Amino acid sequence: MTVLRFVPRAIACLVWILIGLLTIALTFPLGALPYRLWAKKHWSRILLWICGLRVSSMGTPCLDGPVLWVLNHVSWVDIFVLNGVRSTAFVAKSEIRSWPLIGWLAAGADTIFIERASRHAVHQAGQAIAQHFERGQSVGLFPEGTTSPGFDVLAFYANLFEPARKSGTAIQPVALRYYHQGGRSDFAAYVGEETLAGNLWRLLGGSGVSIEVVFLPVIWAGGQTPGGAPPTRTQLGRLAREAIRAELLT
Repeated sequence: MTVLRFVPRAIACLVWILIGLLTIALTFPLGALPYRLWAKKHWSRILLWICGLRVSSMGTPCLDGPVLWVLNHVSWVDIFVLNGVRSTAFVAKSEIRSWPLIGWLAAGADTIFIERASRHAVHQAGQAIAQHFERGQSVGLFPEGTTSPGFDVLAFYANLFEPARKSGTAIQPVALRYYHQGGRSDFAAYVGEETLAGNLWRLLGGSGVSIEVVFLPVIWAGGQTPGGAPPTRTQLGRLAREAIRAELLT
């Protein structure tokens, strides 16, 4: 059954990714920003359907104006799950750019790549994030810096909270809960030394995978702390992590 599910899904995914690359190459240079955002959102929804993944959401997402969405990171699927709600520019490690097809797609879809070995990486990524906020866009951030099985959340790196803090942009924590056959599971998690091919084999060959996206209350949208001073990026990172962790552990 794994093979029977994997083969048609893999072929359909490949075709859909090629269509996405052609769309980016042929229409994005001429299309206005609203069109590009619309195309990315609906393309992501169809990709998730092709992969056999069901997505449900809870809470109230910020669908208008600039927002920094802060998420726990479980899988490469996370990016498309959020894009299916609202077209989002994600901050991602530069290694993804070299991935066949998916990396090319990410590069053409407004991904902000960060060179983790570069001293200037955070500054350059921060400038790119600020530019997206100025255009009224949403930016997605995985402050853990890596993936985890999804039952808890790792420590946060808070450096890239700074553009939102400085501009007073809303910061909204988002918790991703993955299920398999009705129960919480790390079945879809892309962690450790697993290869992308191995993860795709399990995910596309499996069934009963669903993702619950929980949009938590905004923790910052300008203003001051009770002490009278704006929060630091470290404080914002702690608040976001606590909110996500509390949701994951329920």
